[in-house]
Amino acid sequence: MEKTFNIDDPFAFTVCRIEPENNVHLLLQAFSESPKMLLVIVGNWAYSTYGKFLKEKYVNSSSVILHDPIYDQQKLNALRSRCTLYLHGHSCGGTNPSLVEAMYLGLPIAAYDCNFNRETTENHALYFKSAEELNELIHLLNPEKLQFVAQSMKTVADRRYTWKRIAKCYACIL
Repeated sequence: MEKTFNIDDPFAFTVCRIEPENNVHLLLQAFSESPKMLLVIVGNWAYSTYGKFLKEKYVNSSSVILHDPIYDQQKLNALRSRCTLYLHGHSCGGTNPSLVEAMYLGLPIAAYDCNFNRETTENHALYFKSAEELNELIHLLNPEKLQFVAQSMKTVADRRYTWKRIAKCYACIL
């Protein structure tokens, strides 16, 4: 980790490839402008020009922690499960495994506002499309809202993303 921090501090968390379509720049901008809580991002910072640029720009920010990839799922889940808010900035693709994993952990989720994320979360997450919207969302958070969103995410995951249901859907296709 580039920095250490008190795990008791409230923090938002995301794990992703550091690519423009994952909107890492929006997350970093929102949290650097509003240090209400820490932001911890685990990703491949050295992989692209975009990642290197963002790391250089934000590595000394007191409100963000930029962590290199963690490939040990237990370590990743231990960190992820302690976050106050899970952020999902992905704007492309379909059902994203990291989003579903966060849902299964019963985390409150703020996701980039796109059809894929709304479909995956059944419109029960919090959504943002800009750093300004994310900043506003962070300031309006309260324990009751976080708990409600977390419970909603867990309910959706338990009902929708099970091996039994997925196997049944595949069987229907075949």
